[in-house]
Amino acid sequence: MRAPSIVDLYRPQAASRLDEAAAGLLAVPATVSPKFFYDALGSRLFDAITELDEYYPTRTEAAILARHGDALAAAVQASIGTGCPLVDLGAGNCAKAERLFPLLKPGRYLALDISADFLGESLRALQWRHPSLDITGVGLDFSARLALPPGLLRGPALLFYPGSSIGNFDPPSALRLLREARELAAGGGLLIGVDLVKPVAVLERAYDDELGVTAAFNLNVLRHLNRLLGSDFLPSQWRHVAFFNAERSCIEMHLEARQNLVVRWRGAERSFAGGERIHTEDSRKWQLAGFRSLLQQAGFGRMRVWEDDARWFAVLLATER
Repeated sequence: MRAPSIVDLYRPQAASRLDEAAAGLLAVPATVSPKFFYDALGSRLFDAITELDEYYPTRTEAAILARHGDALAAAVQASIGTGCPLVDLGAGNCAKAERLFPLLKPGRYLALDISADFLGESLRALQWRHPSLDITGVGLDFSARLALPPGLLRGPALLFYPGSSIGNFDPPSALRLLREARELAAGGGLLIGVDLVKPVAVLERAYDDELGVTAAFNLNVLRHLNRLLGSDFLPSQWRHVAFFNAERSCIEMHLEARQNLVVRWRGAERSFAGGERIHTEDSRKWQLAGFRSLLQQAGFGRMRVWEDDARWFAVLLATER
């Protein structure tokens, strides 16, 4: 049986990652980029979050794709053709993309994820289930720049960005990423999931679940920083905080110090007062018209939209024409 190829473009950038993490901790207010959530344990915890009753995005998006799969596949075939490469942005366990294989019949599958170790495990299982498919995994931090080495992707492609992860970017950064996605698609298209504005209670439950899985996911970033920086964070000294900021139309996640404390790492330290927070993530919720406008600014001229009945979530297929 063939084996998946793995290209790790992220690990060689270790020095820049350390500098970025340290700079965020020293900023006022302190921040940690969401990219640092996704070590191997963080990736597994996020998979667990998607199974929670409170976390509607994954199941709502899956229901849209299941309900409208034939129409979606027909639109992809009409716009891009058959057998084009499927490029999965933030692939994780690859389950979302795999459900599209029978519909889209990709000629090749490229899975991009920041955690190459976790991606490798997922791709080996995926290759066993799809032995004839050409599968390549790429460890990549596309939050910095979405680009692949020459020769890794040829011809028009369909980029798949599910889960409304585009909400982790502020509007200028989201626009930059969408423009890079259009360029990488090379005349193909982008299939993207977008979380829409809805009642605040629904949103806040999704990011502060009763079992505390999201809290564990958020706190795990401190363990990851300890390994990266040699810092001495004690997760027990911090609490998970999540709330909807209506002015910014996004869920904010923070870690809040339970007491006055000092965190030290190689060559630096930072004092935190009790109640002081580290900002770990934004998850923007979009108005559909506003997101369509953003796609147009990125150079996509044609869009197809599918929504659930409650209009909580949308899946869009965007092409240049």
